[in-house]
Amino acid sequence: MKKIILITGGQRSGKSRFAQEMALSLAANPVYLATSRVWDEEHRRRIERHRVERGPEWTTIEEEKQLSRHRFPGRVVLIDCVTLWATNFFFDLQSDVEASLTELKQEFDAFTNQDATFIFVTNEVGMGEMSANDLQRKFADLQGWLNQYMAARADEVYLMVAGIPMQVK
Repeated sequence: MKKIILITGGQRSGKSRFAQEMALSLAANPVYLATSRVWDEEHRRRIERHRVERGPEWTTIEEEKQLSRHRFPGRVVLIDCVTLWATNFFFDLQSDVEASLTELKQEFDAFTNQDATFIFVTNEVGMGEMSANDLQRKFADLQGWLNQYMAARADEVYLMVAGIPMQVK
């Protein structure tokens, strides 16, 4: 049976830890679908450290954009994170918010059209002050609209505050 769970919050709010604990409570061998691109050497080391910390019970798949290429019938899949996934579309589409949002929605719908449990981790990038930078404002709009779209389709939504999960839906 398909189930969509969305976990959102600010930077370092405990989203990923909570999502990983949830996934492991639902399956002995969950899938970790990593969406980050490797930007530089420091980022590569961070990704590797996180992979080692997760442990051998995880099946890790790296996919920057086309999540729907992967099928996970009956599996628990943790997608970390939506913000990096959206960033990949945003920059590949020359910061076109409308085109990015359209492609992200289509990809989300195609990916979640399978019998699996999905745990999406995202960020509330618009909870801080409004940026003076036009590019950052555009991305905050994209991320906010994408979060709303996903939350409307989710069975459960959690907001993380200082490491404490608060169930919103």
